[in-house]
Amino acid sequence: MTISIGNDHAGTDYKNEIISFLEKNKINVINHGTNTNDSVDYPDFVHPVAKDVEEAKVEFGIIICGSGNGASMTANKHQNVRCALCWTNEITKLARAHNDANILSIPARFTSMPQAIDMVKSFIATPFEGGRHQKRVEKIACK
Repeated sequence: MTISIGNDHAGTDYKNEIISFLEKNKINVINHGTNTNDSVDYPDFVHPVAKDVEEAKVEFGIIICGSGNGASMTANKHQNVRCALCWTNEITKLARAHNDANILSIPARFTSMPQAIDMVKSFIATPFEGGRHQKRVEKIACK
């Protein structure tokens, strides 16, 4: 499995911990994020992640910014991207199971590091249920 990850300055520490967790679990990571805490523009780091997902170069994406909102809005401009802004483990599981989310947006200023790692674990492990949710997911993208 390969996961693309991107972050702005608010998410650098979270990204580093998440990458460490993923690599310990033998998951390949493509890092598009900044490596500093110097102020940057989140779209510059989110678009490459969304493009990786859009072009099916990776199974999932993870993006991290202060609130998670700007990053999520940016990612969802891409076709075939279903980015979910999650701040609890339960929401993360539902985003995968019901919405077939393929990018997880983490709000670094509103989740703890252990919460973020738990959300990443759930995001990777939770399958899409399909069934009644499939037709709804098919209606998300504008054509």
